[in-house]
Amino acid sequence: MADDFCFFTKDSFIIKPPKKSPMMLRMVVLIFAMVFGVYLCSIGLKQIGVRSSGRLSSIHVIEKPCEATDIEPSEKPYVHFPKPKTFSRAECACNPVRYFAILSTQRSGSGWFETLLNSHINISSNGEIFSVKVRKSNVSTILETLDKLYNLDFLTSASKYECTAAVGLKWMLNQGLMQHHEQIVEYFKTRGVSAIFLFRRNLLRRMVSMLANSYDQNVKLLNGTHKSHTHSPKEAAILASYKPTINTTLLIPNLKQVDGMAIKAVEYFNNTRHIILYYEDIIKNETILNDVQDFLKVPRRDLHSRQVKIHKGPLSSQVENWVDVEKTLKGTPYESFLHADYKI
Repeated sequence: MADDFCFFTKDSFIIKPPKKSPMMLRMVVLIFAMVFGVYLCSIGLKQIGVRSSGRLSSIHVIEKPCEATDIEPSEKPYVHFPKPKTFSRAECACNPVRYFAILSTQRSGSGWFETLLNSHINISSNGEIFSVKVRKSNVSTILETLDKLYNLDFLTSASKYECTAAVGLKWMLNQGLMQHHEQIVEYFKTRGVSAIFLFRRNLLRRMVSMLANSYDQNVKLLNGTHKSHTHSPKEAAILASYKPTINTTLLIPNLKQVDGMAIKAVEYFNNTRHIILYYEDIIKNETILNDVQDFLKVPRRDLHSRQVKIHKGPLSSQVENWVDVEKTLKGTPYESFLHADYKI
């Protein structure tokens, strides 16, 4: 049965072309071969395209991750390699960056201290970011703003861009920091943010500065312009000419409130990496600035500021009702504030 099915005669394989048109037959065969060849090529190209597209879809550009070399294991949580969206860090992409926050109270020397830090080529401290109400409206906006800052995408005049080695801000305790301290402490710990506390030892001097600054906001002694800080000795003398009258009834409660807030802040952030500084100590001993640079792990530089101190000399010459203030504080824990604690 199989033999009958597969049996063919020899003549069945012979195609006898017409004797009169051999050229026509050759043309037909040639066209058929060309069409069949094109068909085969198209199938092959489709298969190659499918395979190629499959391979390409699975290929990802893998960047070599930056590594923190020559760094103690305990320090690695505080070393970062941010990838900003607004610019490229270029050759500095693998330069480590430290995150920090200056935690302070108004009129405690934080503005002067920040200008010192920003005089360092590798430090960017971006001012009182949370003085803007919308940024501190709730804890979510606070954390989003911090993410933007520490990713180097919060651009200010203090930004050092690609070669920044330490980036941070100046944050007043009353700018949402104490209100949301639990979430912020957790953020500092998980993101490796170091806290720099800056306070004044003499809270009476701070109060004088607060009252004088508040007065100038309304009166604008400098030709109708308010300035919280100045670079001119002449302007500083004009601002210092105003002598505030201190409410002695509220004096001690106010001093207690500010002192208590600073103590609480240190307690809240006690488990974060931090350093505590005092304005008066830095003025008397500028080598403390080397300790700050060591804390931020940046090369030591001579730091400088153009700001001119406004209130100089003994407090007795800066307060209108000094006799009343002196009587109020004598015999209290704050009596030491009456005496000169440093000289300019």
